[in-house]
Amino acid sequence: MAVEKGKAAGRKRMGATDGQDICEIFCSDEAKVGRLKQDVHRAKGLGKFFKAFADETRSAILYCLSKEELCVCDVARIMDMSVQAVSHHLRFLKASDIVRYRREGKIVYYSLDDDHIAALIRQGLAHVNHTRDPHP
Repeated sequence: MAVEKGKAAGRKRMGATDGQDICEIFCSDEAKVGRLKQDVHRAKGLGKFFKAFADETRSAILYCLSKEELCVCDVARIMDMSVQAVSHHLRFLKASDIVRYRREGKIVYYSLDDDHIAALIRQGLAHVNHTRDPHP
């Protein structure tokens, strides 16, 4: 383990007031660093993926789509938004490979792209509900 005395080298204190959230010395576990440094490239694209979930409106739309396939007009009514505004969000989600659509005549129906997305929504809700209730 490499150890450097003094302040945590190269680390910014984000919102910390008492210094309890950072190491008092800089140390590094070479084995862990080596393993993860070779693997970290696998996270490429994950930020873009989670950015789609970062917007409350898109998250609500995804929640609705996790329940059932919906046409754009139904999503607009559920969200109390215009069809144009909902379409904007749905295009973003489609470009992120999170939803897909099918056309039936003049109506376009959206659904989640796959079961992984539904699982993420369920897990996210479980986490949010867990953190809301301090006494399960």
